[in-house]
Order: sequence, then C-alpha cells, then structure tokens
Amino acid sequence: AASEMKVFPASEVKRHSSENDCWIIVDGLIFNVTDFLDDHPGGKKILVREGGKDASKKFKMFHSQKVLTKYSGTLQIGVIEGSPAHKALAQGNSATAASKTKFKHITPAHGNIVYTPFGDQVPWGDPSWYQGNNSPYYTESHIKFRERVRNFMEKEIEPYVQQWDESYSFPKDFYKKFYKAGLLPGIVGPPWDEKLSGVPAPEGGFDAFHELILIDELSRCGSGGVMWAMYAGISIGLPPILHFGSDELKRRIAPPCLRGDKFICLAITEPWAGSDVANIQTTAERKGDHFIVNGAKKWITNGIWSDYFTVAVRTGGRGANGISMLLLEKSMPGITCRHMKCMGMWPSGTTYITFEDVKVPVSNIIGKEGEGFRQIMYNFNHERWSLVCQSNRLARVCFEEAFKYAMKRKTFGKRLMDHQVIRFKLAEMARLIDSTHAWTENITYQLQTMKKNEQNKKLGGAIALLKVQSSKILELCAREAAQIFGGASYVRGGVGEKIERIYREVRGYAIPGGSEEILLDFAIRAAARQSKL
Repeated sequence: AASEMKVFPASEVKRHSSENDCWIIVDGLIFNVTDFLDDHPGGKKILVREGGKDASKKFKMFHSQKVLTKYSGTLQIGVIEGSPAHKALAQGNSATAASKTKFKHITPAHGNIVYTPFGDQVPWGDPSWYQGNNSPYYTESHIKFRERVRNFMEKEIEPYVQQWDESYSFPKDFYKKFYKAGLLPGIVGPPWDEKLSGVPAPEGGFDAFHELILIDELSRCGSGGVMWAMYAGISIGLPPILHFGSDELKRRIAPPCLRGDKFICLAITEPWAGSDVANIQTTAERKGDHFIVNGAKKWITNGIWSDYFTVAVRTGGRGANGISMLLLEKSMPGITCRHMKCMGMWPSGTTYITFEDVKVPVSNIIGKEGEGFRQIMYNFNHERWSLVCQSNRLARVCFEEAFKYAMKRKTFGKRLMDHQVIRFKLAEMARLIDSTHAWTENITYQLQTMKKNEQNKKLGGAIALLKVQSSKILELCAREAAQIFGGASYVRGGVGEKIERIYREVRGYAIPGGSEEILLDFAIRAAARQSKL
C-alpha cells in the first residue's frame, strides 16, 4: 500500500550493490532484487551489475511497463526521495502505478468543449482530439466515457494479455467484470438496450462515437486475439437476434449474453465457403416442427466456449434466396466443437464446428425462412467498421511502441531516432494512421446520422475500401515497427512483445469480414452500378 512505502535517498541505495544485498532503481521506484537474481531471465550477473544504481534506461530497453506492475507487490520496497514517485506518494497516489498524464476537461461559457490533452502524449500515439486539438464529433459524454474505458482496460486487460495469449485461452469470468463495469452491452453497438441488458447507458446516451471510443480504447491492449475473445462472438452473433429474432428469442437469449452469463457466436464460414456466402452447404431440412441440421462451420470465433450459435443454413435451393438463419444451442445433441490453432488471434477461441442430425425447433428460426442472406448483409457494414477501428488502433500501437523504443535505444553511438531512415519509417506510419482515423471518424458520423437502410445503401463501398486501407496500413506498421525493434520483435515477451504478437495477427484483419481482394472488387462494382455515367 502507498502508506507503507518507505522513502530512501539515492545514497542509501548505493550501499546495496552486492549479490547478497542488491537494490535497483527504476523510475524512482526501489526494488530489492536479491532473492530474484537467480530467477532473472537475463541472468544473475547482468542484474548484479546494476545493483545500487538507477537502471531505468537499461530496464526500458528490454522490458515493458507492465513488468514493474507484475513485481511491485513482491519486490518494491520504497521510492527515491524527491522523485516523481515520491511526490505521487505524498499526494496519496500509489507509487507503483504507471505514470499517466490526466487533464481535467472544461466547458467554457460559450458552450464549446475544450479538448485538453489526455493520455501519454506520444505524438500520434492517440487520435488528434486526445492531443488537445478541436473536433466536431465529441461531447462531454464521450470524454467521460473515454476515461472510463481506458481505466478498465489498463486495470483488467493489459496486465494479462500475454498470459491469455500464451495459454490460447480467455477467462469466462472476465465477461462479468466487463458487464459490472457497464461496458459489455456496448459491444453490439447502438442503441443501448437498458431493458435487455439491465445496465444504464452512459451519461448522455450511447452513439456511434461511444462505440468507436470503446473499440479504440480496448484495442490499446495490443492484441487482436484478446479483442476478438471479448468482442467478436457477441458483436456479430447477437445482432441478428436483436434485429430479426422473435420476441421470445430476444427475451430468452439477449439478456444472459449482454450480462456475461452466456456466450454466443456467428457461424457462417465453411471449409468450402468463405467470402462466397451465397454458396454455403450446411443444410436444415424441415421435419414437422423441427429442422434437422447437417454440415460444418470453420474459423468460428468464440465457438469453443459458446452456448449459442447463430448459424447460416440452407433451407431452400441454391444461391442467396435459399439461406436462412437458425439459432442452435450447445445443449442440442449432434454439435461438436474443436479448437483450431491458428497463426494468430490465439485467445479468441477459433473453432471448427460439425452438425450431425441436430434437431432444432422451428421456433428457433431467426426472422423468416429464406431471408438469411439479407440478415447477414444487414450487419456486414457494422462488422467491417468494427474491424477497421481495431486494425487502425493496433497500427497506432505499433507506431507508439516503435516511437518510444527509437527514443531510448542506441546504435552506433546514437539513438535510433537520430537515424534519418528510422524517422522516415515513423513519419510514413504516422501519416497513414492519422489519415485513416480521420476517414473512420467521417464514416462513424454517417453511421450516427443515417438510418440503417440508408447506411447499407450508401456506405457499403466506402466501408469496404476503408477496411482494406486499415488492414494494409496495419501490415505496413507491423513490419516497420518490427524493423525498428530488430531482434526484440522476434521474441514472444519482452520489450517487443506487442509487435511480435500484432505481426502474426495481421492476416486476421486482412481476410475475415471480406478479404482485401473481394472488398476492393465489391467497392468498384457497387460504384459502377450506382454511377449514371
């Protein structure tokens, strides 16, 4: 606890510099690492050489901030007198907490919002309005919501990302924390249903920009796999029920999913049909008051732990008009789920599902028979927009990590930042990320001001192109960040941990939701149809 921390002058730390009595300083915090020497991954002698000294610069070359958080409870013994950590302690703050710059926002008498700086203030490390620049989009409600989401992410997600990633798993009890924080219902987008979720909407309501903030801030964790674990299943699996399901399905399925008690996923893709949705082969044959479902679904996110499956099935003839949507439940005999190990997205529960003579009540049909393809298309813009928000923030994470590393890492006697070629790489990343975010905000404004049918009519091509742009920029930023980090980005864990992970997750944004090639073609075909030339 902060009140139990002792304050030492730097001269006292210098006395503890041997293998039998070893203290080090990092960011004004004092750690007694004597009993940790044998466990140090880099070897005992490297740590002993830093005994009695301020090891902040060397620490930051090889470790991320979360390492301090991990060991603060067992190894930290105090703070350096007169350091920022000491001042924070004197003010009643935890000396072990990561230093985050927070600024109070104000509303002048004329009613316009002043966007004061928020976050770490790494140049281009956050969207423009975080840097104190003006914006036509964000209100006081958005400002408050942003801080709320960031605090939750830094406390409940970021410290555990590597653990979840390496274990290929995600804790189910997280969803209850997510719900109790009042954030889980926001995953399905506006409107926020207080009756079904049992949670009040954010102050001032919940709109498309609240959802953008939610996705963007959560994606700061630097893991597409964690994002998909907590986001993908419900965000695309539940909307068909909310938009097209019967009142009975909504009452029975939505509340437990929105409250973190049950889990749902969308099952469309098959081993033989990905972007070619109209040619799915899973069948649902009507037998009295039941459907008998047979087939297979592949690459189904969250499927391994889902209780419900929103499944595209063929109830009619060939093509789009023969597709319907059914709700299948894990308790139904004949459903088998197998966890798939993929290149990336390890904690997201990617699943191969087989259906063998699964008996499904006719009452579990979502909407009308034969309208499944329309239902799938109805939510595609929102799904792709969500992937854009994630992808561009992950690109920004690559930039931010690379920028900070370039400021402290030295090669050939000078910082990486002092090499022109490194500055060029960072400049390319920054211009692409910020321009893509500006386009994303523009599309978000259209989503906020248009009704759903107008969105689907006007925005399909633009969102398709934006998704391609965001995944291509993510690929470039992951590559360039890896080049800046060098060998540190090739190791799972350590200072380059986020870059290594994001690099192998790039294909997860370039292919799902429509591959880059399919979406590029779709956008131009749609434009040609609408053109009056």
